[in-house]
Amino acid sequence: MSRRTKMINKIKELMYQPEYIRNIGIVAHIDHGKTTLSDNLLAGAGMISAELAGDQLYLDFDEQEQARGITIDAANVSMVHKYQDDEYLINLIDTPGHVDFGGDVTRAMRAVDGAVVVVCAVEGIMPQTETVLRQALKENVRPVLFINKVDRLINELKLDPEELQQRFIKVIANANKLIKNMAPEDLKKKWQVRVEDGSVAFGSAYHNWAINVKLMQETGINFKDILEYCNNDNQKELAQKAPLSDVLLGMVVEHLPSPDIAQRYRVPNIWAGDIESEEGQGMVNTDPDGPLAVMVTDVSIDKHAGEIATGRVYGGTIEKGSEIFFVGSHGKARTQQVGVYFGPERVNTDKVPAGNIVAITGARNAVAGETISSVERKIEAFEGLEHISEPVVTVAVEAKNTKDLPKLIEVLRQVGKEDPTVKMQINEETGEHLVAGMGELHLEIIAYRINEKGVEIETSEPIVVYRETIAGTAGPVEGKSPNKHNRFYIEISPLPESVYKAIQEGTIKEGKVKGKENASIFMEAGLPKDEARKVWDVYEKSVFINATRGIQYLDEIKELLLEGFESAMDDGPIARERVMGLKIRLVDAKIHEDAVHRGPAQVLPAIRKAVYGGIMMAQPVLLEPVQKVFINVPQDYMGSSTREVQNRRGQIIDMGQEGDMATLESKVPVAEMFGFAGDIRSAAEGRCLWSTENAGFERLPKELQKTIIREIRNRKGLSPEPYGPDHYLG
Repeated sequence: MSRRTKMINKIKELMYQPEYIRNIGIVAHIDHGKTTLSDNLLAGAGMISAELAGDQLYLDFDEQEQARGITIDAANVSMVHKYQDDEYLINLIDTPGHVDFGGDVTRAMRAVDGAVVVVCAVEGIMPQTETVLRQALKENVRPVLFINKVDRLINELKLDPEELQQRFIKVIANANKLIKNMAPEDLKKKWQVRVEDGSVAFGSAYHNWAINVKLMQETGINFKDILEYCNNDNQKELAQKAPLSDVLLGMVVEHLPSPDIAQRYRVPNIWAGDIESEEGQGMVNTDPDGPLAVMVTDVSIDKHAGEIATGRVYGGTIEKGSEIFFVGSHGKARTQQVGVYFGPERVNTDKVPAGNIVAITGARNAVAGETISSVERKIEAFEGLEHISEPVVTVAVEAKNTKDLPKLIEVLRQVGKEDPTVKMQINEETGEHLVAGMGELHLEIIAYRINEKGVEIETSEPIVVYRETIAGTAGPVEGKSPNKHNRFYIEISPLPESVYKAIQEGTIKEGKVKGKENASIFMEAGLPKDEARKVWDVYEKSVFINATRGIQYLDEIKELLLEGFESAMDDGPIARERVMGLKIRLVDAKIHEDAVHRGPAQVLPAIRKAVYGGIMMAQPVLLEPVQKVFINVPQDYMGSSTREVQNRRGQIIDMGQEGDMATLESKVPVAEMFGFAGDIRSAAEGRCLWSTENAGFERLPKELQKTIIREIRNRKGLSPEPYGPDHYLG
């Protein structure tokens, strides 16, 4: 029997023993060594040759990933690891570190219970490390720490043991500070990473060695020995004495939870149903015989097999050929095959029980974030996936040949499925297809993938996405229906900062509010009591409050009012961009008693006009997307790098110094960031490391408001100036 067959049989056997399963993600800042680390873990498990590990980048099997040397898609693999006398099934997801692909990290964190946070010893904890660790902790995923590239501290920076120790203490303290702030209340202490209990490891993924306290105790190797091995250029021998995969997977088995432990505290956090119900108990106890509950975390398109949905089985067992139900879209499908990942290939098994990560072929119409149950036993949906950043750059995409148009629409649909952070929109008037992504690189990759799927396209210059809001207040404003029989009076003001923040952080969920269920949350966020109990809708970080009393027929047209409010938020009056950060209070209404005269054709325009008129009376302003830009550069190039940021309307927030390197933290508008990569390289003669992080929206400077509004309106084929309030309220 070949080694591969043996391993597959072992995987099939261990799938049914949740206490011997570990579902883990590898997360880090870009270029801190995640994929090289995954390679070596696979080599340790005997899946690829040890010689090639670190260069093969087995999990970066996409052509673009190999060409650019970065991870774009999260990749899954299952392997078996022997620890002490037992064998364990380790389902691993290697995630991207580039900020443009942060959505993949969010989705992967829903599928796993533990995360190996990789930190480069030279650079320390970087902005994206904080972001991914925050994403993990938000999903109640327990972290362990691997400090990578230790050999560079010794060989390049020539640090002595004392300095090494200081460097490590700093990284560990920073990681623990984040864990303390974000971990679940009762687990804050337990989840701290400590050198002494072995939940921190040090090593070099490239040279395939690692140590932690446990290994030091077993082998007697200490930091002094490591200095010697590195200084004598003898890391090969070190890798034999302290193999990376043994240390790391041992740390995973010992410190990261198995599904039967993790699901007890994770399910109540990600599933809103009744935990005492049969479904709830089935998930909490990882019961393979309970009702089926699968959370889809990713969808990919395979040339031969069609759509493959990746998901985590939280309850029950998913079987080949069974009929499944999509809770969100109310669709049904029949599974053609179910199986587990083995790197770029999938191994089909007839069943996959609770506690495992599954690949489902034939789950047509599945999307990331979807909940799958059995047709007979429909369950409550899992909490939606909240992506930390939103798309801020758009390109218009056109097919080079008109005959490819139908195919282009199909391909765009597929790309949108594979990457839910991409927003697609078809402009009916101009026939353009607008694709919005996280940044330049993200859009380049999307364009490449559309071409790869057989449609030649042309893309426009990138367009930046703006938002509309107000700086003042207005009202009561009267909106009249076309037949003049219905009138709505609204007051409009900026949403208090504290409420806005609560929506942004997810404490207040977006969506229509049922009854007074969330009144206490709204009050905690700073809304007055009488308003907190009357919130009807939270949409696009704006809030609609019904402040009326005893108005007849209001309940019958409530849905229409909210539809009108939401469509006004999607498409503002200043430049037809989305609106955010408003508090709208309905203070009075006159409604016709005859249902015929208060239908959609009357109510929708009336409320939209009231909102538009109110915005135009309340000092309307445009907001622009901003990114934080972090730059590490030698002291000599500090001046030219600072100038590069300032020439792009950037603000320097913080400057620091570590050795002969200077660190710059700044905020720059996304509109000014195009071409930054090339310019900063030439400013620092190639000697800089830089990264970005989305920082939300900020008000566009006064002197630019008019010009930008006119530019956007011209691009969209609108009149150059926005209409005044009279146009809507006359």
